[in-house]
Amino acid sequence: GDVARAMNIQAMMQQAKEMQERLQKQMAETRVDATAGGGMVSVTVNGAKQIQSLTIDPEVVSKDDVGMLQDLIVAAVNDAHRKIDDAMKQKMGGLLSGLRLPGL
Repeated sequence: GDVARAMNIQAMMQQAKEMQERLQKQMAETRVDATAGGGMVSVTVNGAKQIQSLTIDPEVVSKDDVGMLQDLIVAAVNDAHRKIDDAMKQKMGGLLSGLRLPGL
């Protein structure tokens, strides 16, 4: 009856909370690398999309061409964010398939 349903919802909420905590832990541990300009700029971001490191080849640092360098940094960061999105989707998919929630 109603009691069983209430307990079931509570259990599901608890399961969802544990899943979220696990996902946050995985996000913190996930790292992706991305480069732009054939490796002139490389960036590492974590699952929370925080930049862990940014490396710029000294060869591309010239006062005359700051615009190109900025574009490369933006491109590398955007690429890293896209990769992190893909990685997190796969992790989410793995977590969700382990949960057999009714209606999903």
